[in-house]
Amino acid sequence: MINKFKEYSTHIFLFAATVITTLYSGMLWIAPNPGPWTLSEWSSAIPYAASILLFLSCHEFGHYFAAKYHKVNSTLPYYIPFPPIPWMINFGTFGAVIKTKSRIESNKAMFDIGIAGPLAGFVAALAILIYGFSNLPGPEYITNIHPDYFTPGYKTDKGLYLEFGAPLLYSICQKLFTSPGDFIPPMSEMYHYPYLLSGWFGLFVTSLNMIPVGQLDGGHIFYAMFGEKKHTAFAHIIVILMFVAGMLGILESFFEINTFIGWSGWIVWVLMLVFVIKIKHPPAYTFEKLNTGRIILGYISFAILILSFIPVPIIAY
Repeated sequence: MINKFKEYSTHIFLFAATVITTLYSGMLWIAPNPGPWTLSEWSSAIPYAASILLFLSCHEFGHYFAAKYHKVNSTLPYYIPFPPIPWMINFGTFGAVIKTKSRIESNKAMFDIGIAGPLAGFVAALAILIYGFSNLPGPEYITNIHPDYFTPGYKTDKGLYLEFGAPLLYSICQKLFTSPGDFIPPMSEMYHYPYLLSGWFGLFVTSLNMIPVGQLDGGHIFYAMFGEKKHTAFAHIIVILMFVAGMLGILESFFEINTFIGWSGWIVWVLMLVFVIKIKHPPAYTFEKLNTGRIILGYISFAILILSFIPVPIIAY
């Protein structure tokens, strides 16, 4: 019993910490005042925290159960809390990971484990987004947060403002699941709506994981489908394009231009790929041609990347 507690204690602690940090982050996104908040006000952050944790859990348990299916020894998810840091955009979490404790023998197993997470997480993010658009509150919701929202002077004063980029799927869901009379928040206010924000977050995280580089989920999938040589060549091209987009973002901040493709944050992601995740994919012990069903799923996963990808995720102005 003691050994079991030791085995799961870290997972339980990190999950509990992430519940707290996502609740706090949810309050920062939606509260009309900086606090302290009443218990009833704290309850309004539950939809955000619950939906973020649902997305992360679906993603990681997708990997976990696929690993179990292929008899790969793996841990339960480690949730990663993100404590509040002043002047930093905070979603309350850095995500979650599982750790494999035994080697993955074949590219087929690598493919299944790699794709199960983003597919499960994508379904969860899409469901959250559809629910958010299908249940939009009236305009009084935004005026409760910004009483002057509909006045001509709104946002004319100096201050820091955010605008989120809309992935293609977000825009499609907005068109399909809203009614003509709905008040649809612009991307400069969307983050006040917990289901829209967590659905957006799910798509964004899915797209980052689906980039076909190194040991990202997309890297596993691309390697398992096309082999080491094609994966290495394509991964380097992707990293170069991301570096160019990152440099464009830095130049835009100096010259106050907008190319709609430059974002300085890609430089950070490139550094992570080059020095932490690595660009090349380690070889599988056995490599075999995937069946038609897996190939189709692989191309579906690349379509998910296109639908979820955001060239400029967040603009601060």
